[in-house]
Amino acid sequence: QVQLVESGGGLVQPGGSLRLSCAASGARFRINTMAWYRQAPGKERDLVATATNSRSTNYADSVKGRFTISRDNAKNTVYLQMNNLKPEDTAVYYCNADAVSYVTGRTDLYWGQGTQVTVSS
Repeated sequence: QVQLVESGGGLVQPGGSLRLSCAASGARFRINTMAWYRQAPGKERDLVATATNSRSTNYADSVKGRFTISRDNAKNTVYLQMNNLKPEDTAVYYCNADAVSYVTGRTDLYWGQGTQVTVSS
């Protein structure tokens, strides 16, 4: 089993910045792609950004140029630096990781508990 723990959410004014962190823990797993999703009230959960374990990244069009995803593979941690935040970025942000068990060879998808980001003046 892999556990994902997110931190770094909060309230910020438009134009401000926040940095989210997500640390993965669990024995005998290899973490592959890690990603950030977000879900605004009444809306579906949408992909924000992904980062592979070779540090290849991908972004939703709505956050390109403002958000940066990065990874520390030694710590199994993924970060999301969010700059120039807008009210429409308000959502619960979820960390996601796919991991392969060294014991079974099975790949499973894991989710964090979510962290609230509110952008408001």
